[in-house]
Amino acid sequence: MTVRTSRLANGVTIVTETMPHLESVALGFWVGSGARNEAESEHGISHLLEHMAFKGTSKRSARDIAESIEAVGGEVNAATSIDQTSFYARLMKEDIALGLDVLGDILTESVFDPDELEREQHVILQEIGAALDTPDDLVFDQFQEAAFPDQAIGRTILGTAQSVSQFQPDDIRTFLKAHYRGPNAVIAAAGQLDHDDFVTLAEERFLTFSSDRPVKSPAAEYRGGELLLEKPLQEANILLGFEAPDILADELYAGQLLSAILGGGMSSRLFQDVREERGLCYSIYSFHWPFEDTGLLGIHAATSKEDIPTLMPVMLDTISGVRDGVSAKELDRAKAQMRATLLMALESPVSRAGQLARQILVRGRTLDLEEIVGHIDAVSEHDIAELAAQIIASPATLAAVGPIAPLPGVEHITQRLGSSEPAFA
Repeated sequence: MTVRTSRLANGVTIVTETMPHLESVALGFWVGSGARNEAESEHGISHLLEHMAFKGTSKRSARDIAESIEAVGGEVNAATSIDQTSFYARLMKEDIALGLDVLGDILTESVFDPDELEREQHVILQEIGAALDTPDDLVFDQFQEAAFPDQAIGRTILGTAQSVSQFQPDDIRTFLKAHYRGPNAVIAAAGQLDHDDFVTLAEERFLTFSSDRPVKSPAAEYRGGELLLEKPLQEANILLGFEAPDILADELYAGQLLSAILGGGMSSRLFQDVREERGLCYSIYSFHWPFEDTGLLGIHAATSKEDIPTLMPVMLDTISGVRDGVSAKELDRAKAQMRATLLMALESPVSRAGQLARQILVRGRTLDLEEIVGHIDAVSEHDIAELAAQIIASPATLAAVGPIAPLPGVEHITQRLGSSEPAFA
């Protein structure tokens, strides 16, 4: 398998990985623009743009877009995140030109018809309503807002009913023109393809993007705090977190390994201490979200109101215990999990294309497997304990939804953990 990169005249990067054992290709367009690039008056427009890209172009109706891909057995989709937005398809190798033509069409020729916009706004309002009715979705939105109050990075990706309803076609066009630019975009593909042929096809469809660099989003400022919502539910969804390494930090891999040791599977400390030994909840896990200039380490638990007073001290003791040290066995297991995840991603063209695109958007280059594994292998038990102490010293963030009356506040949690000054200031 061979990774190659090229750059179009307007700055769009083309990256491919040839996987000759496959009969299909995953290809897509990734742009370094997401929810955190929105002004306050644009809250939710990135996600709306993602939806509207499929609602008709100067050449294809919304139905034509769907049918042109599905008629050859392919699939097409898109996603909006905090930092990036992606549009991607998976097709058979002989349909690469069609896939690029459709993606180029929806990204450069969308008409943003007012009637289609009104219908899609209604669809997104239903999506917002569904998220508000889903406590394990709502608690993550609250968690992000509590960690980054009064900042775009802390606002929901979907937007609000009020913000989404007020957008007009010109608002979407303006946002697309300002943020979807060549130096900020990557076209990635993985599967059975020829790089040079792929570049030629991409050049035909994506040279219309501006070569100017987009304005960079404001730097994130992690603050921490709490956002609690009492609701008459059967379970309480609780999210506790701290500031953690960003995606470019030297401690990135230590942060991911720390998360795996804490709550990255059935053998993790939290799963064993909280669920297996005490039966205090059905679901508990940890995660490390690295953004470009900050990061979050979070722990999610879902439990009954009655178990909260017992769950929280156990959870906090488990968290604080990691800064006292981890065993070589724990660290080796976490490293094995990370290596396996990397190798499994290499077997999926969709995962691989996305991985390559994100690496270029964030780092400006791709990372080979040996380099990543080298960083993972270099992390020591001392590194994990040192980083755990540093993370726990940052202000805590607490979000919760449900019957949460017995839940201690963030000040009590901070005192119990012995936190002090921000660790990543």
